[in-house]
Order: sequence, then structure tokens, then C-alpha cells
Amino acid sequence: MPDNDKPTLLLIDGHSLAFRAFYALPVDSFVTRDGQHTNGIHGFISMLLNLLQNEKPTHLAVAFDISRFSFRTRELPEYKGTRAETPPEFVGQIPLLEEALHAMGITTLSKEDFEADDILATLATQGAADGFRVLVVSGDRDTIQLVDDDVTLLYPNVRGVSELKRYDRDAVVERYGIEPAQYPEIAALVGETSDNLVGIDKVGEKTAVKWIQQYGTVDELLKHADEIKGVVGNNLREQQERAVRNRRLNRLVRDVELPAKPADLARKPIDAAAVREVFARLQFRTLLDRVIKLEGTAEDAAAGVEQTLAGAGAPAVRQMVDEELAKWLQTATKAGEPLGLRVTVAGGELDGFGIATATESAWVPWGAHRPDYAALEEWLASPAPKVLHESKRAIKALAKLDIPLDGVVFDTAIAGWLLRPGNKPESLSKQVYDHLGETLPEPDPNQLVPEAQVSPATEAWYLLRLRDEFQEQLDAGSLGVLNDIEVPLIPVLARMELQGVTVDTDVLGDLNARLTANAAEYAASAYAEIGREVNLGSPKQLQEVLFEQLQMPKTRANKTGYSTDAASLADLQEKSPHPFLALLLQHRDATKLKQMVETLEKAIAPDHRVHTTYEQAGSSTGRLSSNDPNLQNIPIKTETGREVRSAFRSGPEFAQLLTADYSQIEMRIMAHLSGDEGLIEAFHSGEDLHRFVGARIFHVDPADVTPVMRTKVKAMSYGLAYGLSAFGLSKQLRIETKEAKELMADYFARFGAVRDYLRGVVEQARVDGYTTTIFGRRRPFPDLVSTNRVLRDNAERQALNSPIQGSAADIIKRASIDIDGDIREKGLASRMLLQVHDELVFEVVDGEQDAMAEIVRSRMEGAAELSVPLVVQVGTGPNWDAAAH
Repeated sequence: MPDNDKPTLLLIDGHSLAFRAFYALPVDSFVTRDGQHTNGIHGFISMLLNLLQNEKPTHLAVAFDISRFSFRTRELPEYKGTRAETPPEFVGQIPLLEEALHAMGITTLSKEDFEADDILATLATQGAADGFRVLVVSGDRDTIQLVDDDVTLLYPNVRGVSELKRYDRDAVVERYGIEPAQYPEIAALVGETSDNLVGIDKVGEKTAVKWIQQYGTVDELLKHADEIKGVVGNNLREQQERAVRNRRLNRLVRDVELPAKPADLARKPIDAAAVREVFARLQFRTLLDRVIKLEGTAEDAAAGVEQTLAGAGAPAVRQMVDEELAKWLQTATKAGEPLGLRVTVAGGELDGFGIATATESAWVPWGAHRPDYAALEEWLASPAPKVLHESKRAIKALAKLDIPLDGVVFDTAIAGWLLRPGNKPESLSKQVYDHLGETLPEPDPNQLVPEAQVSPATEAWYLLRLRDEFQEQLDAGSLGVLNDIEVPLIPVLARMELQGVTVDTDVLGDLNARLTANAAEYAASAYAEIGREVNLGSPKQLQEVLFEQLQMPKTRANKTGYSTDAASLADLQEKSPHPFLALLLQHRDATKLKQMVETLEKAIAPDHRVHTTYEQAGSSTGRLSSNDPNLQNIPIKTETGREVRSAFRSGPEFAQLLTADYSQIEMRIMAHLSGDEGLIEAFHSGEDLHRFVGARIFHVDPADVTPVMRTKVKAMSYGLAYGLSAFGLSKQLRIETKEAKELMADYFARFGAVRDYLRGVVEQARVDGYTTTIFGRRRPFPDLVSTNRVLRDNAERQALNSPIQGSAADIIKRASIDIDGDIREKGLASRMLLQVHDELVFEVVDGEQDAMAEIVRSRMEGAAELSVPLVVQVGTGPNWDAAAH
């Protein structure tokens, strides 16, 4: 019977593959709301679905170990004794995996006193005898012995379970030079580290293969042991019991008594309800879609989606235009309740609108037959309350059509981020799955089967349900941050992104040319120092130059040798200066700046302006991030950085740029939160903070604080807020650790409330599980109670600074909202362009300079009531650098 006519029996080693999946996928990316880690389950099921689709087995079973103990450990208690303890994050995943498999109609098997491999061996042997094509999936090399003309091993590669190497008889012979049945003979001689089976000393794979090729088996080899010459021959004769024992233990049992035979393992239909229930608890939205679609057709999947939505109470969708839409909107908005809104774009063009109340939903196509959109546009521009997901995108998309969008009162993307600030912003369908436990498919370009789709009108209905859910889940402080800071900020950021900032291409072009020349000059000089050309961007080649050719002191070790990162090389140059290293560092700086300039040049739009995108949910602390291009990474203190900033100019209709920057805002927040009288006095005195602090630490008059003293105090003051240790301070200041400890001790002797606050904030976060900003923004820290010291220490450092940095983010956001409101209320033509860290940049028309300076200063300094004054430095000029203060 040809192989392709045979039924296919797929046998999987459950523990082996689940462990590999666990280590292949990031632990922290797969955690349920209840704190259960699921990365091993997710990776296993994803691998399984690929197998089901590619191999199309007719019969299937997954075997699991019951425990580490078996008849083998009775004979050799040390068997597998070197394996590490089960990671705590893996605990509980196997029972959940078995539950998921059962819901999918898949048989799982285990047997007391035997390993999963013995179950696979028994079923593979029986299956081959019964006329099956047998596929064994295992990460245990012992299963190579099962391979024959009817049995193929699928072995995962070192990177996890996404790729499986197919071992049939020919592949085994090609790889090892022996028959598959002889592989255990090789392993018996060499030993198996993973099983803690020690082989014959000095015998490697090459030697073992040569012996087995000659003698066939370990038993036959030992009969001729006296013929083996040299050290390995002596070792073989002296240690032959190891080989005999290893061969006895690595022989898989092929006659385990099991409750099922291969014929009993025919694939069963999935229990759709059970799959939905289990996958909902595991929060596997995408995998659920794959399971449903693999089981049936795209039409079945669509029917399942419709059934799910109908069961959730989703209203029927009505397509509306013209008078019908106008009347519906008038009725729907009468009660003053918010409506859900989905703005859809297809191929870069506006496609339509999904609009919903709690009981009705409408689809409004755009541009199909040019209906009367007056009522729709009036509603969009009105303050009538609306709930959206990623509303900034909608505002910008409509603005390009000159359609205003106002009245955004809730954004589910932002609300979800406030609830889980450590996670990346979630898609709408993922939020529906995670928070409502329902499936809302979204397009997946990697899927061969088309996704079952739902109407944007239904999505708009789900937005209202999510709003209710988030309002329940968010605490009062987080809701305040959402309603008073984050949602009002959305249209402000949209306007800033749409406006962009003018950039002088000539300035950037000249700078790029100069940096290119400088980089080439540094490279040529570096090559001259070592007498040859190398790739200055290659860590491997740099390691060879620095540590072999130049014999420089070794930096910290890493996987490829010794570190050549920026910090390591700067430290090396400080301790052991060398001309080549100095030129290398200069080349790196020039190259890095050149790449930054080129990125800016590519980002200049046809209107000669750069339009960055602000990611509102871009950090755990609440700070904005800037992307495409990133305008927050332009150096401030270097000459080249200032040249880059000088390319940012006011547009032709504007007189100049105005910049406003908070002075030492994080230290001011530290003074407020700690209540330290010394720090508070320093800020109220109006004297230079670091000089004031230095005078008290070093017991001198403020006028006698030297620049070196001030530098030490400044580094320590800011470092303490970021969890800087005495060792870290010593490295930063290039001083002995002892001096750094004394410096910190003197600091805390003068400013004891700072020490108490820093200790207290971590301890309180350990109790609460989170930190809170002045305005109520929460940031969870589950790793504060982690058993992993590295994770715990990292969480402690972040918890120290989170209330400070988060409060600073809240303050500048509040100021931005108020300034934007004043500009619009007063009808000014000037506008806000950028936020970079603690700085705001404005484009000012002639005649509005004084009014803008007054608005900006008063709003920024009044954005929070602290126990110390907020101070803002304002400057003006034709470009960003000239406007610096």
C-alpha cells in the first residue's frame, strides 16, 4: 500500500514540546488576568495547529510524563537528576494544556512508572504493524531509535518548536552514519547529559560511530574490547558497566499496557463550546480563530462569529444615509449618552462609519453614491459624546478631508493602557477578547483562510461595552487621569502631528556631508593606527583588534567574547587610553549622528515640515514617545546636536519659535513628594539647587562650591531618583566606591526625608502592588515580590522613579491641554508644535510673542500645586537652537 494511502498516526511528546515552547516564547508576554503564565501552552498549540494543517493526521495522541520518577530512576536515582527545577512560571501549564487538548478532541495518555517516550514507542510500534504512517514529534533524541521505513521523527530545532527537522531512515544515516536502531548504542557510549547518563571518558560521537559501524552493538563491541587500543580502549574496558547501564536505560519500552490502541486514536470533532470556554480563560484569541477555521470552512467560522455576537446581544446592523441617518442621529443623541464610533479606512481612503448606541447600530458608507452627509458631519463636529478606539487616528483621517471630529469622551485604547501600562496598546479585537471574553476577528494577512468579519457598526457597539467594563476596572485615580488628562490631550496631539515643524533641508544637507567626511577621516586614521582596514561596526573584528592585536584590558564578557558596546569602550578609554580607541569612539559618534540626520531628511514631507507621531500609550510611566521620526533623541548638549536643532525653524507665515522648558522638574517633584525641608528650602530660596545642596554636604559656603563638587551633587541627586547605587555613582563620577558611599551618607544626613521617601515608596509599592503619581496614575509592579532577584531589583529601581517621572509627565500634559485651550479660546494664530521631554516648542506669529509667553509661562507654572514653585524658562528665536534658554 503506498504511503499516501495509509492513515497517518501523529504521536507527540507533550512535556518535551511544552517545555521547548515555554523557553521559546517570552514568559511575560503570555499572562492571563489571573496571573497564570501560558507561553508553553500557546507555543504548543500553535505548533500543533501547524502539524494538523501540514500533515493532516487521521489519528492523534499526546503523551505526558506523570512525574520525573519511573522504573529508570529506581535503577539509577541520579537519572535526569541534573535537570533544573521546574520554573515557577511553567507550573500549572500542563494541566491547562491537557484541558485545551481534550476540548479539541485530542486524546492524551500517561502511565505510572513510564515516560512519555515509552508511550510513543509502544504506539509507534503498534501503528507501524497495523499499517499506519507514523509521525513522532519529540525533542528527546532517544526517539531516534523508533525511526524505520514506517516511522518518521519530527525533531524541533534549537530555537523552539516553530521548525521541525524531519528524520526518516535516510536522514538519520546521513546525520549519524548508522541505522536509527543503532542510535542508542552511540548514546550509551557517549552518554546523555540531559538524562545525566555519563559515558565512557574520552569517547565522543565520532569514535562511538566508528565502533558501532564496525561492531553493530555495545554488547558486540564489549566482546572485542581487548582489540581497542590506547587510552579510549583502557577507558572502555574499565568503564564498560556505564555503557551497559546506559544502553539498558535508554532502550524505549515498546509494549507498555495502554488504554488505547492506534485504531482508537482517530481524530474527533472539537467541542466548540468547550474550546471557546478554555481559550477564553487562557486569553488565546488568535489561536481560537485558527482552531475554529482549521476544523471547518470559512463559512463555518463566519457562522460561529455571528452566533457569538448574537449571543452577546449585538444589535442588527442597519445601513443608513440621507434623511434616515439624520433622523436616527437626532433620536440617538437625545438622551445625551455617548455613541460608539468606528471610522474605517481602506486603501488609504475613508471607507465609512460604524455608529452605535447600546441597542442599535448603523453603518454609513462613505462616497458610494455621494449622499447627504450634512447631518453626519454636523454630529461629528459637535460636542455630542463619542467613544472611539485610537481616536487620534480618526481625528487625523477626518482632518485631511476638512471634517472636524469633536466630543471624544472615551478612548478604549488609552483606557486599556492605563489599566495595564506595562503592555503594548491592544487592538480592539484583543480588548474584546481579553476584557469581555468574546471573539471579534480582525484581518490577519498571514492566514490562508479569509477571516470572518464583523461590521464596523458592531465594533462601535463593542466600544460602548468596553467603556462600561473599563469604568468598572479602573480605580478612581486612573479614571481621573483618563478623563482629565489623557482624553483631552488626544486632539491636542493630533493638531501637533498634523501641523508638523518646518525643517531647513540645506542645514541638514550640509551637516550630513560634514559628518560623512568626518566619519571617513576618523576611519582612515583608525586604520592607520593598526596598519589595516577592519569593519568598525563588527564586534568580532573589534574584539580581535582591541584584545588580541592591541592587547588592551578585557571588558566584561558576553556571548561573543568581550563587550564592545559604547559604555564598555568609553570605560576602557578612560582607564587605558589608546589612539585607535579614541578614533573608534569618534567614528561611532559621527556615524550615529549621520544616521539621525538622514532619518530626519527622509521624514521631511512635501510641505517641508516633519510630522512626528506621538505615542500616547508609549511608556509605562506616562511619558510621550516620539516616532517616525523620533525627535526626542536629538542631543542637547553637543555642538552637533545644536546644529541639528538649528535646522528646525518657524514657517514662512510665522515670526519665530518660542521654547519653554521646566527647570529641574523631577527634583522639584522629589522635594514635594518627600517633604524634605532642606530641598524645599533650596527651591524657595531661588538659589542654584546643586550649589545649595553642595554647600550643606561639603560644609562650605555656596560661593565656595566648586564645579567638581556641583557635578558630584547633581549626579547623585538625579541618580537617587533612579535607584543609583554607590557602585553606580562611583562609575559615573570615576571615583572610588568608598567615596561614593561617603557622599551618599553625607547627602542623606542632610536630607533624611529623601532617604525615608525612597525607602517608603518601594515598600508601599510592595504592599499595594503599584505606585501612584500625584494625580493618581497607577503603575503596577508585580515583580516586586518575584523570587527572581534580577527581576525584583529592576522593579525596585523602576518603582523608585515611577511616581516622580509619571508626575512630570502628567504635569506637562496638563499644561499642554491648558495652553492649547487658551490659544483656541483667544483666537491666536500661534500654535504648539512639539513636546520633547520637559520642553514645549511653539510657532509664533508677529505681534503675539508677549501674549504667548504669558500664556505658556502661567499655564506651565500653574499645572500643579506643589510645595515648591514650578519654574519655566522661556526663549525665542528663528530656530529651535536659537530659541533655547
